Amino acid sequence: MIQNKSELIQKGGMYKVLLTLSIPIMINSIIQTLYNLVDGIWVSKISSVHFAATSFVWPINFLFVALGIGLSVAGTSLLSQLLGAGKYKEAKEYTTQLMVSSFLLSIAFTIVGFITSPYIIKLMGGEGEFANLANIYLRITFLDLPFMFLYFNINSIMNAQGNTVTPTILSAISALLNVALDPVLIFTLNMGIEGAAWATVLSRMVLALLGVRIILKEDNALKPNFRGFKVNKNILKEIVRVGLPASIGQAGASIGFMFLNGFIVSYGTATMAAFGMVNRVTSLVMQPAMGVGAALTAVVGQNLGANQLDRATESFIKASKIALCIGSIGGTLIFIFNKQMVDFFIQSKDEPEVIIQSMTYMKYVAFSMPLMGMFSVFQGIFQGSGNTKYSMSMEVGRLWAVRLPMILIFKNFSNFGASGIWFSMSFSNLIVCLYGLLIYKTHGWKRKTLIE
Repeated sequence: MIQNKSELIQKGGMYKVLLTLSIPIMINSIIQTLYNLVDGIWVSKISSVHFAATSFVWPINFLFVALGIGLSVAGTSLLSQLLGAGKYKEAKEYTTQLMVSSFLLSIAFTIVGFITSPYIIKLMGGEGEFANLANIYLRITFLDLPFMFLYFNINSIMNAQGNTVTPTILSAISALLNVALDPVLIFTLNMGIEGAAWATVLSRMVLALLGVRIILKEDNALKPNFRGFKVNKNILKEIVRVGLPASIGQAGASIGFMFLNGFIVSYGTATMAAFGMVNRVTSLVMQPAMGVGAALTAVVGQNLGANQLDRATESFIKASKIALCIGSIGGTLIFIFNKQMVDFFIQSKDEPEVIIQSMTYMKYVAFSMPLMGMFSVFQGIFQGSGNTKYSMSMEVGRLWAVRLPMILIFKNFSNFGASGIWFSMSFSNLIVCLYGLLIYKTHGWKRKTLIE
């Protein structure tokens, strides 16, 4: 299996390579997004305030998840380059060190997140019953961090080998469980917003445990070995060197979204609910393009490991064409069917202003969908080559250098209202893609590879 997939990645037709690897990732990503979508749909049946509360706390949870994502990026990048160079023994050792370190960190983050949750919500501007609902939901979702980190490891181990099908099957099982648990816990057992959170935790626990069972099988080329485990400082330094910039990028973006949510909630819960609803829709629509970017990480990594720079470059160009096509189709669908989408995802019609603002936001964001696709592709090539400092710059710069300053200007020096937020969200995608193109054109992404 590993030899066949590696041969495909390093020698096969590039469109075939990208589609073979990315289609399962696309499906996987869509399934992962369904966690939030299903929660949102069921919670919105309670009230728009409950729905807004789940959207409000998302960046807080994601801040703690950021390091796990960084470790996953490091895992895919390092492991794919080691496999491309034929260094299987070293790759197994990297796998073991990665899993142990990330699991211990996830336990620590769970404890810290659970304790600090109410203080962070208050700092962001949450008050009264809204803050109470947000705290209930957030504290429970922190309990799934160990399972999420384990799944990130499993995903990077499989993706680096070119096996993108197994994580998809696992996600499908987990998502179906989540769909079944949500209505039972929320309404049948009358747990409300707590039920939505517990449904997610339980389904992700099953996801992680099934994944661990698979990677411990003998036929896994990167099976970790925990017997007599000892910390390897050199490997951990390499993981940190590659993973830390990706984590900082994700964390910086998450903190930025925390500030952003603070600005948005100042316009009222209707604006907050509209923001959360549209982001769920765009996240779902953009999963195919994001899948291409994720597949590109392994393709670039293995080909650079095999010293095939031309194929790495070819993979970027062809991935860009696919992502632009997907983004254009997605943007067109969002622009045309915005009302139907809003009606479907906002089940509670208790606040008409939520519907109006959601439709306005969707019209703005439709035009930036191709740019969001390119953002994922730029992330893929920078992460696959190990130059995660560029992906970090894109993540952080999009919010802190463009989006937040623009929103502040619109808020304080114009009467655009919430439309200033929607315009800033879309325009920032254009600026960050121009930056990514500049790095690509100046060949900054290939100045340094992980394996000499």
